[in-house]
This record gives sequence, structure tokens and C-alpha cells, in this order.
Amino acid sequence: MPVKRSRSFRDISLSFKRHPITNDITTLKNEDAIKKSVINLIRTRIGERFFNDLLGTSVGDTLFELSTFDNDVLREEVISLLKNFEPRIDLTNVFVEGQDDTNSLFIQIEYDITGLPLPTQNIEFILQPSRV
Repeated sequence: MPVKRSRSFRDISLSFKRHPITNDITTLKNEDAIKKSVINLIRTRIGERFFNDLLGTSVGDTLFELSTFDNDVLREEVISLLKNFEPRIDLTNVFVEGQDDTNSLFIQIEYDITGLPLPTQNIEFILQPSRV
């Protein structure tokens, strides 16, 4: 099987800050661009993006019902989302755990970047409802 190779990855920064020298919008490169993309995909609610009803997760909806949701179902949803909408990564592990005592959701994702000789990337973040 041939090895996938790629050039560097680049995305615009959603902060829309201006680069001090070029006056252009700042960009994110390689692992930073992919990390931001993965987090944005997971935080996107299903049906939130126009013309693509399949993109997103129900993570935002489960934040208010942590005692009734299934960790494995949400984990599979995150895996499916990333496999379908983030072709720049090869997932190695996804861990999802609801934390009832703090009313939050802990998500950990490990992946390799396709075509770049970088170590395995690890993203950990906690999602909390904006209203409690």
C-alpha cells in the first residue's frame, strides 16, 4: 500500500486578527490548523452548517442531559464525524466521559497527521454548558 504524502496544511485563523507585517489575516499551520479544525467539528451541532445536514455532533445537546446519555454512542458519533469530515488525520483513540458532578463533558482525541512525520497528536478539552 503506498504511503500517503502531503505538503503542509494551512487554515485561516477564525480570530481574524491582522498579521502585523503583511496586514493579511493570520493563518494556522499544520498541527495547529488541524487541531482547531477537529475542535470546531466536534462543537458544531448537527444541521448548524448550511447545505450539509450531516456535519456536526450532538455533543452540545448532551451537555444538559449528562445523566441519561451513553458515552459509547457519543464516542462513535465523534469517530464517524472525524473519519468523514477530517481527511488529514488518522484516528488512534477517542475517549468521551460525562462528568455529572461538574456538569461537563471530557473529550480526548489521539490521531496521526496524514503525510507529515509528526508525533501522535493529543487533544483534551472539557465542554461545559453556557447556562446551568
